[in-house]
Amino acid sequence: MEKIKHTTVATNGINMHVASIGTGPAVLFLHGFPELWYSWRKQLLYLSSRGYRAIAPDLRGYGDTDAPPSITSYTALHVVGDLIGLLDEFGIEQVFLVGHDWGASIAWYFCLLRPDRVKALVNLSVVFRSRNPATKPVDQYRALFGDDYYICRFQEPGVAEEDFAQIDTARLIKKFFGGRSPKPPCVPKEIGFRGLPDLRTLPSWLSEEDVNYYASKFSQKGFTGGLNYYRCLDLNWELLAPWTGAQIKIPVKFMVGDLDITYHIPGIREYIQNGGFKKDVPGLQEVIVMEGVAHFINQEKADEVSSHIYDFIKQL
Repeated sequence: MEKIKHTTVATNGINMHVASIGTGPAVLFLHGFPELWYSWRKQLLYLSSRGYRAIAPDLRGYGDTDAPPSITSYTALHVVGDLIGLLDEFGIEQVFLVGHDWGASIAWYFCLLRPDRVKALVNLSVVFRSRNPATKPVDQYRALFGDDYYICRFQEPGVAEEDFAQIDTARLIKKFFGGRSPKPPCVPKEIGFRGLPDLRTLPSWLSEEDVNYYASKFSQKGFTGGLNYYRCLDLNWELLAPWTGAQIKIPVKFMVGDLDITYHIPGIREYIQNGGFKKDVPGLQEVIVMEGVAHFINQEKADEVSSHIYDFIKQL
């Protein structure tokens, strides 16, 4: 870990913290919520030891990267713009892209907006869904799961932050990372995230040191930046109207755990298995469903995920 280099890059009007290691073809890793560059620590070491330049930023609003105050500064266009500026600053023309959770969503947007800068994509947990011109995303989630669904809960500024502030940050991080139920995360307002069951013992892939690293950064920065990505879901839908029906044509590998909440959203398994995914992503070459694995797949099965990434990109 001490070999990983930490730098700050000025890009798109913000200062972005970037962790990187190695030389060779570049692999850009994009984290999700509530995560940081640190979620990719094992992949950085694995890929760099096999001849790649592994790069993992704290995305806008997270960790040691700036967090602009306006909610509307967290659209897909802003975040992809940050990443293009990062690549330009590093003098990198094209990258292998790897994303998880919100990082996966940003990676799909990246491939829509700037496919010329991507050699191939390995995405985890979140499938690409072609834009539905008839219904905004938050309305779709509300229709499926009701107002208590976590994405709906996150929409009102300040509410989730106030809820999170009721308990110790390390304890909250453990609640997030320890969840293994594939059921939709619905959180009644009177219970809140603070009322979710505590994790009795840490899983083997997560140490107290790991938890404390996340907790220290989120205690300093807060959760608002990360939550603002959810608050821009409908704004992204509006801004990306010109890309309705656009396909992802670069080479893609997709991985998901069979206990992942995203895999159990109604219709997703059928979409993956029955050809819908391949229709929207003609470049889709491989789908891996890991048995007994939950949402934080890149940390829970770090070595397997690293091997899958390497096996895919080394052919290209």
